[in-house]
This record gives sequence, structure tokens and C-alpha cells, in this order.
Amino acid sequence: MRILILGGDGYLGWPTAMHFAARGHEVWVVDNYLRRRMSLETSSEALLPSPNMQDRSALFEKLSGFQIRPIVGDLRSYEVMNSAFEQANPDAVIHYAEQPSAPYSMMGRDQARLTLQNNLDVTFNCIWAAIERNPGCHIITLATMGEYGTPNIDIEEGWIEISHRGRADRFLYPRAAGSLYHTTKILDTDLLWFYVRTYALQVTDLMQGPVYGLVTAESQASDQLLPNFHYDDIFGTVLNRFLVQAVVGAPLTVYGKGHQQRGYLNLVDTLRCVELAALTPPTAGELRIMNQFTEVFSVLALGEKVREAAADIGLEVKLEKIPNPRKEKEEHYYNPAHTGLTELGLKPTLLTQDRLVEMLRVVLRYSDRVDRRKIMPRVSWR
Repeated sequence: MRILILGGDGYLGWPTAMHFAARGHEVWVVDNYLRRRMSLETSSEALLPSPNMQDRSALFEKLSGFQIRPIVGDLRSYEVMNSAFEQANPDAVIHYAEQPSAPYSMMGRDQARLTLQNNLDVTFNCIWAAIERNPGCHIITLATMGEYGTPNIDIEEGWIEISHRGRADRFLYPRAAGSLYHTTKILDTDLLWFYVRTYALQVTDLMQGPVYGLVTAESQASDQLLPNFHYDDIFGTVLNRFLVQAVVGAPLTVYGKGHQQRGYLNLVDTLRCVELAALTPPTAGELRIMNQFTEVFSVLALGEKVREAAADIGLEVKLEKIPNPRKEKEEHYYNPAHTGLTELGLKPTLLTQDRLVEMLRVVLRYSDRVDRRKIMPRVSWR
């Protein structure tokens, strides 16, 4: 297939590009380095040094023989989006090109405005490029389980059947995000559903949980092919933060009571989920929603798993509960469905102690680059 990846320089975008290229697909990637610039502006640089997208593409081709075609441009511009569609003529477009941080979106008005405009403008432009240039293209978007919030009922897979006064209908599952970033993802889903109904687009919306991990099959050839791994309070997901804290001997920062539950998945499973979606597109006029995670953990449970894995390689780790900078329920019911991707063939990569030790060993190689000032939360919702 011809694959166009929006946000191809990111933590998910770059491994996805290598994954599809290594399987013989024609891959184009577009990015404007927004996340790199935001990281610099907030003193939240990634742990591992990463070459730019053009240099990484050249290195990947040299080591693997597979080509990735990079385009540097701002997808908030419709001209850039249209040009990327024209060059790639994609069978599938994978949309990662959004400001991905909940804490960043809550820093203040300017950061909130950037998050809102960037995320919605890119989604809007992607939709219209598909309508005007390639209406048969399959749009795959990376949404988030955070859209659902933590309702006191089971979370269905995108849709819910409701009976009311003797009649029944099917609706998008009610959503209640806990940050502006997650709210933009809700708006993305609503935009997509409108245009699917109106223009019979083919869309898969993957409601993804927090992702952890570093190494994929394609990155084993060189550390320079590893993804942009953040460990700070703004761009680092909780497990990746814990791994770095464990390596440098800092307490694992558990927000509040630590009973917050979420669905997590390994980076390699993200790649497989996106591949399964691309290989089995929905029908025209269908918004297919699948919940993308493999295991549910509380924050405390994750911390304990990291503590045990660290002890296995001689690292003594403590957990420290700190005031929660976020506005969220710390005691809640959480039972989300997630059968769609397993029915397509996903075989979960579980969070074993061996897997945690493997990640800890990679982080250890770069422990001299850790900036302890980035460990404690710098952004508060309150």
C-alpha cells in the first residue's frame, strides 16, 4: 500500500513509518517538528538524542534497504496537506499530527490555544484533502481512551445502544475528558463522524491508552532509530517516567492516591494495531472505533512492577505519593471493552518483568542525560 503518516517524527509516528516500510509498503512521512520545539520551549527535551526526520530516514534506508520519504511542513496549512496527499496518493493516511500532551494543554491560554487550533486544523485539513483528492483513502486516527473519562458504567467500544421511552438508537459513547488535549480528541471524533455521514469516508478511530516502550524490531539496528523518548512531567507518559526515575534513584512520583486506572499497551502493539486497521479497512460511510490497549493497571500497580524489576538488576526504588497536579477521580470504576483489535488478530505484548528490565537497561545507557529538574510536576490543573 501507499501509506501517508502525519506526524512522522513523533514517538509513535517514526516507529510506525519504519514498521510499514520494512513490510514493503511505500511510506511518506510529514512533520513540522512542533513537538521538538515545544520540548525545547518547556525544558522537556527527550532522553535519547534523535536525528531529524530526514537524517533518520537516510540512516534507516542505509541499514535496512527500505525507503521512507520525508516531507517537512506544517499540516495546519491546507496547501501543505494537499501537496502531501498529491505526492503520496495514499491508500491509507495515519494521523498522529497533534499536540499530544495533556499537561501542556493545561499550562495556560497560549498553550491551550495552540493545542486547540493545531489539533482541529490538522484533522480538518486531513478530512478535506481526502474528500477533494483521494475520497477512497482510509483515514486512521489515533484517538485516546481519555476521551471517555471514568464513567460509573462499563465503557463500550466507541458506540452505545440506548433505549428511551420505548425507542432505541445507537450513539457515540458519552465522553467526558479530563484535559483540553483530550477534549480536542473528542472534537476530532465528532468532526470525523460528521464527515463520514456526509461524504461516506472510511475512517478508523483508535482509542489508544498510554503507550510505553522503546525498542521495536526496526530500531534494533541503531539507537539513532529509537523513538523520541520523553521522561518529563509534560510529555512523558507515566511508565516511561517511572523507568527513568528508577534508574537515577529518584522516588517514583505517584500522583495522589495512585488508584487511577487506565488501559496501557506496548509500543510494538501500537504498531501492530495500526497495521491491522490498515489491512482491514472499514466500508465507505463507516466510522469504526476500537479501544486500543492490552492491560489495565493502577498507577500504584505500575510503580510496584517497576520497583520489582529494578530490584532484579540491583536498583533500589521507592514510591512517593505526591499531591495530584491533575483534576481527576482517584477512586473510580473502570471496565472498558477492547475486543475489536483482538478479533482482527492482535496478540498482546504483556508487561512482564523481563520486558521492564529490558527497558531499564536501555534507559541506563543514557542515565547521564537525565535532568532531575524535569521529574516533579510543573503544571497544575487547579
